[in-house]
Amino acid sequence: MSDREEAYRGFQAHGGIADLSGRLKLRLVGSDRVRYLNGQVTANVQRLEIGHALAACVTTAKGKLSAEVVLHATSEALYIDADPLLRETLPDRLARYIIADDVEVEDVTESFHLIHLTGEIAPASDLADSAVYADRHRRYGRAGWDLLLDDSAFQASWPELTSRLVQLDPELQETLRIEAGVPRWGAELNADTLPPEAGLDRTHIDYHKGCYIGQEVISRLKSVGHVNRELTGFVAVENASIEAGMAIFAPDNPDKPIGLLTSTTFSFALEKQIALGYLRRGAAFPELLARSAGGTGAAIRIVPHHLPFLS
Repeated sequence: MSDREEAYRGFQAHGGIADLSGRLKLRLVGSDRVRYLNGQVTANVQRLEIGHALAACVTTAKGKLSAEVVLHATSEALYIDADPLLRETLPDRLARYIIADDVEVEDVTESFHLIHLTGEIAPASDLADSAVYADRHRRYGRAGWDLLLDDSAFQASWPELTSRLVQLDPELQETLRIEAGVPRWGAELNADTLPPEAGLDRTHIDYHKGCYIGQEVISRLKSVGHVNRELTGFVAVENASIEAGMAIFAPDNPDKPIGLLTSTTFSFALEKQIALGYLRRGAAFPELLARSAGGTGAAIRIVPHHLPFLS
């Protein structure tokens, strides 16, 4: 058994911990912070509760993604965490729409550590008490806890936590994410993505809340009832090697791409090579072909799989 498989099995049995401190972290303060942020994101910020994180999208006026974010509340502020790749764009996107609002957006990425406990575990009371927030949140498609800690609290708790919980390195986090069918910025998500294409309409959008930027387009997509492509899972036949960036083809038309693989991993639970990718709407084939973007090499047989791979 490899070290990665051993860590995976240990996580499945006892839970794990991930250091997500590299994620972008923003703090919003001011008396208008709830009303302002509610006009910027697809989730209903008025329903954001202390102790429970809320997933949301930030969209453009055309309904495309500016960011996929997680929201947190304390009695004094709102917090946003997002993929590190968004650090150069999301703060400016949010600041652009502060007109006469009593709200300030501050980048606090370097000031705090963000850790996530995953599995049937909960933070000890002293750790939760020392955290800026301790929120229930589903990352990697599993129940868990997000904790925001200052440096002293992190340094005091991290050695003990990693002595009894499996530490989820980035590669293992990626395996868990793909198994759960969770899209990631820079892989399945970018500035050309419509949230429903990635299935975010089921987890990130409140269709009954007030106005926000992009709402008209998002609501129209719901009324139409479909988008032109959708996030799909794939399994490699006979455990062939598949890679992100491979184009997907119908078996009866190997010259016209109908999709793209965006993330791949080996699932120890399924004992198979699996992938996430986008497939054109209506492309209902029991088996498909994947080939490198340049068209070189033999085509690999893949089978569409309903997401998530594991629930």
